[in-house]
Amino acid sequence: MEKGVIKEVHEEELVLWHLGFMTFHGKTLIMTWIVMAAILVFCMLGIRHLTSGKPGKMQNILEWIVDFVRGLISDNMNYEQGRPLLGYLVTLIMFVFFSNMLGLIPNFTFTLFEHLDVEFAHLNKIFEGPSMMSPTADINTTLALALLTIILVVSLGIKTKGVHYFHHFVEPFKVFAIIHIIDLLSKPMTLAFRLFGNIFAGEVLLKVILMLPGLWVLPGIFPMTIWLAFSIFIGAIQSYVFVVLTTAYVSQAVTTSDH
Repeated sequence: MEKGVIKEVHEEELVLWHLGFMTFHGKTLIMTWIVMAAILVFCMLGIRHLTSGKPGKMQNILEWIVDFVRGLISDNMNYEQGRPLLGYLVTLIMFVFFSNMLGLIPNFTFTLFEHLDVEFAHLNKIFEGPSMMSPTADINTTLALALLTIILVVSLGIKTKGVHYFHHFVEPFKVFAIIHIIDLLSKPMTLAFRLFGNIFAGEVLLKVILMLPGLWVLPGIFPMTIWLAFSIFIGAIQSYVFVVLTTAYVSQAVTTSDH
């Protein structure tokens, strides 16, 4: 029975959109747009009654996120040097966290597109299943975020140190350049696969649990609640790790070594 369920999960059809010579993962794009819309709504609620006096709950949460990321920057580098990163890192941590959480939300479309046989953009296939999908459960999303990080690292390193930024590639000996290049290339790979692996594995297990018979009887509620709580914790940790490593990599690139 369990082998059949796992096979059904893995055989989920991939929806591809084609535009000219480009190919897009339709489901990933739709879920990314949903995450972007959720972040916009969240931020609008946070600044709707913006005040320097007694802030509301949403403003408090938004200010806590900004202060939290500001603290991460201060812990890794001189804050004045890292302050331009604040907006990007706040956006990054919210995007990764909201993306991680989306896969835990039940599919509130109630398979409406499937019942109505909506073929436009294959929406019936995109919104099928008991739950939504995390954009970070697609390696393309996590790899794109990791590439943004490494591009940011190299560009800020060059902006801060100029051509001297590449000097550390040949320290202490020129032969070490190979090791440093491998290290540079491995950073986006580890960033991408760490986030993807954790979120994808969690989604697969969640789908398996949701497909098991007798889930909604009393014995199934408790383990389901435990697993959801654990998934939320993992999603939060992974968004934190991604932003911390991004900040650390940038710090290494822009900070002048005293040695």
